Amino acid sequence: MRVLNGLAGLVCGVLSGYGIGGGSLLLLWMTQVAGLGQAAAQGINLVYFLPTSASAVISHLKNGLVEKKAVLWAAIPGTVTAAAAAFFAAGVEPSLLRRLFGIFCVLTGVKMLAGSMKKT
Repeated sequence: MRVLNGLAGLVCGVLSGYGIGGGSLLLLWMTQVAGLGQAAAQGINLVYFLPTSASAVISHLKNGLVEKKAVLWAAIPGTVTAAAAAFFAAGVEPSLLRRLFGIFCVLTGVKMLAGSMKKT
């Protein structure tokens, strides 16, 4: 199981670097396959996010893919929203968090599929 967990982390890390949502996939792996609780999986995912996001930012900056003026406008509301969501999640039953996250994943997938169909 350790080897599978390592491979899942590696694959999710590569996907995160490409901006494909590897962190979300890692959460699903940890809760549904590895059997971790929601709180533990969220904590691991937050720690996991730091190096993967840092490497992605460095790569995108190097390739000129970051609009530097937009960073401030995204970073401040993003930080406030993340803090508010953390306080919310701390007071919510884990089973409800799982359901909400599942709904979020389904809606995101539907939106992505609908967007890709419009392009074709």
